[in-house]
Amino acid sequence: MDSITQAALGAAVGGAVLGRRLGRKAVLIGAVLGTLPDLDVMIDYGDAVANVTEHRGFSHSLFVLTGLGTLLALLTSRLKAARNIPLGHWWLFYVLCLTTHPLLDALTTYGTQLWWPMDVRPAAYPIVFIIDPLYTLPLLVGIGVALATGNGRRGPAWGLALSSAYLVFAFGAKQLVEHRLEPVLAERGLAEAPRLVQPTPFNTLLWRVTVVDGDEHHELLVGVLDGDTPPLVETYRRGTDLEAVALDSPRGQRLDWFAGPFLRYETRELDGRETLVVTDLRLGFPGFHPFAFTLATRESDGWQPVATSEQLEPPSRGNREALTRLAGRILTPETALCTSDFVAAGWALETPEAC
Repeated sequence: MDSITQAALGAAVGGAVLGRRLGRKAVLIGAVLGTLPDLDVMIDYGDAVANVTEHRGFSHSLFVLTGLGTLLALLTSRLKAARNIPLGHWWLFYVLCLTTHPLLDALTTYGTQLWWPMDVRPAAYPIVFIIDPLYTLPLLVGIGVALATGNGRRGPAWGLALSSAYLVFAFGAKQLVEHRLEPVLAERGLAEAPRLVQPTPFNTLLWRVTVVDGDEHHELLVGVLDGDTPPLVETYRRGTDLEAVALDSPRGQRLDWFAGPFLRYETRELDGRETLVVTDLRLGFPGFHPFAFTLATRESDGWQPVATSEQLEPPSRGNREALTRLAGRILTPETALCTSDFVAAGWALETPEAC
């Protein structure tokens, strides 16, 4: 989630746990703790693929953050001014302010390495977009009340309750979308295909569905308010004939671990050289995927890995139009919104007549 939301969550948790004892201090310290895990963005690993795939790594590990919270609790409890608060309360304060950050991140699409250093894929069960005002606003109001009144507990506790209720609603909305998807995918023989269901920007009423089927991936938009209106299915190619080339390099294997199988492979002419580019299809929106990386260039003796991978700039043309049309699609399911309107020519394989 965005930094404002994470700071607000930490502040609300801090106020709910120790606001009665510490007042405004609990809110302010909680805000700092809630932001702490994202300081890993300041680390430059010297490579675009590494920078992206290492983010939400060790600093988001439940093991690391629980250990850090335990250490902070032990140190704080030794301070004379803090001895009137039991060690267990300090432990809850620090550990919850720290660990709620990655737990919330795990409810977005990016992927969070909750179990680092264990070699498991990043955890992701997306039910909220990385920026969602309806989740953040109750937290901000709650901590605002706490800072204004000096009562550090009641406002944050209510803010947490309302924001948590919104997450419950988002979970229910996703279950509804999944239910509506089943017959559509079964009809196409895709019931068992890998799929990703995630909310579109800034809301939990319209959901983007990506289904991978070998060299193809299918895109659908399914809304909570769609009723019986069947979703459009648009089909694109993934360029899997280049997958073996990508997986022949450590960076390609890392991307496959991070986002596979939701990856697209293509060649582009960059600086006068034929370059293999791999795009993470999970993040962004068709035509506006922000994570595309150079992996190899074609030389006279075949494909050679690049010395340092680069992250390509995403296209900006039509971005505002796409968001406007997405917002309109939320309330008007009978109006077709075709993702193929925004993608580069040549990628679409199947476009419904409504497009």
